[in-house]
Amino acid sequence: MHLSNQSLLVILVVGIVAGWLAGLIGDIVIGIVGAFIGDWLLPQLGLHLGTGIVELIVNAFIGAVILLFVLRLVGGGGGWGYRPRWRW
Repeated sequence: MHLSNQSLLVILVVGIVAGWLAGLIGDIVIGIVGAFIGDWLLPQLGLHLGTGIVELIVNAFIGAVILLFVLRLVGGGGGWGYRPRWRW
C-alpha cells in the first residue's frame, strides 16, 4: 500500500479533528452531567449561590468540578495531571 504525501496529510488532519471532537463531546457530557449533579446536590446542602441563570451556571460549574474530581479519584488519574518522572 502506497500513501502519497497528500494522503498522509489528510489522515493527520482527520485524526486531529477526530481527537478534538472526542474531547469536545467528552467535555459536553461532563458539563451536562455536572449540571444535573450541581442542580440536585447544592440545594440538598442548603446552598443557594445567586438567583436565576447565575445560580444555574454556578451550580453547573460546581457540579462539573465535583464530577471531575470523583472521576479522577476513581480512575486513578494521579491528581490533576501530575505524573512523577521516577518510580521506585
